[in-house]
Amino acid sequence: MKIRVQDKIPAIRVFSVRALSRFAIDEEDGGIIDIFLETLEKEQNAEVRKTIILSLPPSSATLESIIESTIDTSESVRRAAYSVLSTKFPLQSLSIKQRTTLLHRGLSDRSTSVKNECLRMLKEEWLVKHCGGDVITLLRFLDVETYELVGESVMGVLLKDGSVRVQDGQTIRQYFTANTEDAEQVSSIKLMEAEVALYWKVMCMHLQAEAQVKGSEAATTTGTEAAVYASEASDKNDLLDGVLPSTVAEFVDLVKAHLSAGPNYHFASRQLLLLGGMLDFSDSMNRKVASSFLYELLNRPLEHEVDEDGNQIAIGDGVSLGGDLQWAKAVSELAKKVHASIGEFEMVIATVVEELARPCRERTADFMQWMHCLAVTGLLLENTSTLRSLEGTAIRPSEVLQSLLLPAAKQKHVDVQRAALRCLCLFGLLENKPSTELVKQLRLSFINGPDLVSAMASKALIDLVSWHGPQELDQAIGTEPSDANYEKTQFAPVDISDLNDDDLNVGVLSILFSGFHKDDWEFSPEGDNHDNVPTILGEGFAKILLLSENYPSISADLHPVILAQLRCVSSAFVPLMRAMWPGIHGNAGGSGPVVSKKRKQAVQAARFMVQMVQSPLFSTETAEQACMSPESLSSSPGPFVNYDISEEGLAIRIAVEVGNSQDKKSAPMKAYALALCKVAVLLRFRQSEQKAIKCMRGLVNTLAASAASDKDLMKELAQMASRLKSLDESPEEELPQDQADAIFEQLGLAGGVKLDAANTVVPPTPAPPRVATARAQRASKTAALSKFKSSVKPSLEAASDSEQDEMSGLTTDEDPSDDSDDPDEEES
Repeated sequence: MKIRVQDKIPAIRVFSVRALSRFAIDEEDGGIIDIFLETLEKEQNAEVRKTIILSLPPSSATLESIIESTIDTSESVRRAAYSVLSTKFPLQSLSIKQRTTLLHRGLSDRSTSVKNECLRMLKEEWLVKHCGGDVITLLRFLDVETYELVGESVMGVLLKDGSVRVQDGQTIRQYFTANTEDAEQVSSIKLMEAEVALYWKVMCMHLQAEAQVKGSEAATTTGTEAAVYASEASDKNDLLDGVLPSTVAEFVDLVKAHLSAGPNYHFASRQLLLLGGMLDFSDSMNRKVASSFLYELLNRPLEHEVDEDGNQIAIGDGVSLGGDLQWAKAVSELAKKVHASIGEFEMVIATVVEELARPCRERTADFMQWMHCLAVTGLLLENTSTLRSLEGTAIRPSEVLQSLLLPAAKQKHVDVQRAALRCLCLFGLLENKPSTELVKQLRLSFINGPDLVSAMASKALIDLVSWHGPQELDQAIGTEPSDANYEKTQFAPVDISDLNDDDLNVGVLSILFSGFHKDDWEFSPEGDNHDNVPTILGEGFAKILLLSENYPSISADLHPVILAQLRCVSSAFVPLMRAMWPGIHGNAGGSGPVVSKKRKQAVQAARFMVQMVQSPLFSTETAEQACMSPESLSSSPGPFVNYDISEEGLAIRIAVEVGNSQDKKSAPMKAYALALCKVAVLLRFRQSEQKAIKCMRGLVNTLAASAASDKDLMKELAQMASRLKSLDESPEEELPQDQADAIFEQLGLAGGVKLDAANTVVPPTPAPPRVATARAQRASKTAALSKFKSSVKPSLEAASDSEQDEMSGLTTDEDPSDDSDDPDEEES
C-alpha cells in the first residue's frame, strides 16, 4: 500500500490512501503519516489531496498541513479541510493565530460551499459545542483587541444567520448601577471587557442598519406591504433605543469611565465612542454636553512613556490623534455627528488648533505639544473638503501653513517632522495649485532628512504628483529642465546625496527616481518594510504607470525606464532567498514536511523573480519593435550596462552566492546551493554583454562543484557552458580578474569569487575502479556464463508470466505529471 500511494493512476492512489488510513491512527504506524504529508505536498490530483486530508489523524504534526489546505486551489479540498478541522480538532487545541486565520479565510472564501462549511464549524462546533452558545466566550477565544476585523466579521455572519440575538433584559444600561445614599443617587459604572464592547458596537450597528433597510423598503412600497416594513423598522428602532444609553450624558459618563481606567480599556473606549453616532443630538442640551466632551477629547494629551534616561517617548503611531488612526476616526465621526451644521465642524476644530498652536508659535512648546497640535491639525485637514471652509475660522489656511506646518517640518525631533510632513501633504491636496514653500520643504525633507522623514516625504510627494501631476509641482518652484529632449527619454541623473538645497533645476520625478539608486536606505529582508523608501517609491511609480493616461506631461518613453527599475530584483534576490530558506543564516528549520514546504515556497519566489527579469519591456510608442526577433533585441548594445536589471547580473550574483556557500557543508546549505544552481541555468545572456559572458564562463565550475550530486543538473550546466562559449566572440581569451572584480563591485558583491581558468564543466569525479586479477576476472566470467546457460530454458518458459508481471508493475511507476520540481526532494 505504501508503494501504491505513488502509483501513476489517481484512483489507485485514492484507494491506497484509504487503506493506509486504517493504520495511521496507531502509535507505531510505520511512517504512514509522514508518507501522507510528503505526498500531500507534491500531489497534483485534487481528489487524492482531499482523501489524504480526510485520512489524516488529529495531531500537532498534521494540523499545520490541514490548515494550509484551506487555501488549496480546489474547492473540494478546502471544504474537506474545514470539515476535518471542525470534527477532529477542538477549539482549545488551536492557537489564537490559527483560529483567526481559519475564520478570515473561510468567511471570505469565494466558494459558497466552503463558506458554508466554515460557518457550520463556527456555529455548531465552536459556538454551541465549545462555548455553550455564548458569543462573548467565543470572542474571548479570538483576541478581538488584536484581530478586531475578524471579531467583527464573526459577529456579522452570526447576526445575519440569526444565531445571535439580543436577549430579553440585555442592554448597555445594565452597566449603570444606582445606589441611594442620604437621599442622593450616586451612579457607578461597571467597566466592559474588550469582547463585550465589540459585541455591543456590532449589535447596535446591525440593528440600525436593519431599521434603515426596512424603512427604505417601506418608503418604496405601498399598501399592506409598506405597513409591514414600517412596523418592522419601528420594532428595530425601539430595540436599538432600549439597548443604547438612555441619555447623552450617560453615554459620555460611560466613555469617560473607560478612558479613566487606563490604557487597558482603550479598545473598549473606542468601541463605545462609536455608539455616539447612533444617538440623537437634535436637542440643544444634548449637543452642549457632547460638545463639551469632544473638547476634552481633542485637548487630551498624547500618552507617553519615560525611558531610563528620563526622555519622553510617545505611544502610538506618532501622527494620529491619540496615537491611533482608528481612535482619530472615531473622534471625527462623533464630531461630525454633533456639529452637523455647515461649517460648524471646521469652526470648532480650528478653534482647538489655534489654542494648541499658541505655544508652538511662541516657540515654548516641547515635542509632545508639537505632536498633539499636529495630530489635531491633521484631523481637521483630513475631514475638510476645501480650504475655503477654513476661511473665517480661528486660524486661517495661510497661518496654518506659515506659522505651524513649515516651522514644524524644520524641528529637530523626527516624530514632529513626520507629523508635519503628513499635514503638509494633506494641505497640498486641498490646494488648487501646490504652493512654492510646501513643495520646496517636501523636496528638502526627502533629500536631507533621516530615513523615517524621507519615507514620509516620499509618500507626500507621490500623493501630490498623483493628485496635481508632476508638471504642477515643478512649475510651483519654477523648475525648468536643462535638456527637455533628454527628459523625454530618460530621467536626469541625480545624486541626492550631493544635491544642493537651492538646486531647483531638477524635476520632482527625477529626484524621486534617484531614490532607487541610493544605497544606504534602511532595509531588512526579514522585517516589515512598508515604511521603507524604496518600497514607497516602487508603489508610487507603479501607480503612475497604471494611471499613465492621467499624466500627459509624463512621456510614454519614460514608461519602460520606470518599469525596468520596478523589476530590479537582482539585488533583492539573494537576500530574499537567504531569508526564506530554512536552516541557514539563523532561519528556523522544523520537521521534514515543514522544511519541504518552506523550501518549495522559496523556489516559487525565485521562479517568480526570474519571470519578472525575463519579461520583455516595450514602450507603447515603439510597439513596432515587437516584430523583431529576441536575438536582435537582446544583442543591441546600450550606452550603460545596468546589471541590477539584467539576467546577467542575477546569474553572476547567484554564482558568487553559491561559491561563498561551498565552505558550509550542512544539508540545508547544500540544498540551498542546489536550488540556486537550478535557477542559474534558466537565465539567458545577451551577446552584447561580452564581459558578463566571460565572467560567467569562469563561474560555471563554481556552480558545477555544488551540483555534482544531480546528474540532470550537471547536463544543464554543461549546456549552459556551451551556450556561453558560443556567445563569446573570443572564447580563447579569459576575462582578467581585475575586470571581474569591477563587475563584482558594480553589483555590490564584496570580495567576489576568483574566476576558474577552465571554461568547461568539470564532471564529478568517478569512484576508483576495483582492482582485480586477471585470473579472478576469467573465473567470474566462466561462472557467469555457466549460470546464464543453465537459466536460459526456464526463463523462456516463464516469458509470458513475466510479461504479465511487468504490465501490472507499470502502475507503480511515478507519473511524470506528479513530479515535483522542488530541488530538495532527496534532502527532505
